[in-house]
Amino acid sequence: MADGGGEDLELKDLGQTPDMMDDEDPNAARTAADLQAVFDIPVHVSAVLGKANMQVSQLLKLGRGAVVELDRKVGEAIDIYVNNRLVARGEVVVVEDRLGVTMTEIIKGGRSS
Repeated sequence: MADGGGEDLELKDLGQTPDMMDDEDPNAARTAADLQAVFDIPVHVSAVLGKANMQVSQLLKLGRGAVVELDRKVGEAIDIYVNNRLVARGEVVVVEDRLGVTMTEIIKGGRSS
């Protein structure tokens, strides 16, 4: 190692390689071990098929088999929220005998509903 080569040692100590270095975010190169503390934190995940507005009187008139028209069309992407923050859009899928969601688009800087 040549003089001034301590830079390589520092990168190795931080668990970063030169290609991981980013001027925008000095903490960009994190490992899964760094996030271990947050893995067990519960979050609320919602998949919203659509929304509808109605008066309470209309709601009370709904009975078994009633159809509520939503603001989305068939095949249109659904919104996926984590802790009331929009994080993705996706599609409804069937997994064995259950419904599921597959993410088709990740939303950066999610908006609250």
